[in-house]
Amino acid sequence: MAVDATTLARLAADAIADKKGQGIVLLEVGDLFVITDVFVIASGTSRPHVQTLADRVEELLKEAGRSPLRDEGRTEAEWVLLDYGDVMVHIFQQPARDYYDLERLWRDAPVLEWAPAASDLG
Repeated sequence: MAVDATTLARLAADAIADKKGQGIVLLEVGDLFVITDVFVIASGTSRPHVQTLADRVEELLKEAGRSPLRDEGRTEAEWVLLDYGDVMVHIFQQPARDYYDLERLWRDAPVLEWAPAASDLG
């Protein structure tokens, strides 16, 4: 069963929330950027935290039958990119997120609704 981009993005967001990722935003960029449909943007608090968030995304999306086409930035973990083709997951340490400010760059993209599962709130 194929998982659509919106569902995949929400799964990625769930994975990030599961490991206490911060500032999770889903942007629908398909009408603005021809190579992907959704950006998932989030922050971790440190290099190990960003790496843990990326690992959890890969683990949960693999359970959904998807593996990244490529990933970048894992060693330094200031900005990790997991490219799933129709979804790109960007996990930053906060200084890099502030510097690159993807939300401002893609401000014309609609924000997809997403909320963490109730078990992630406590």
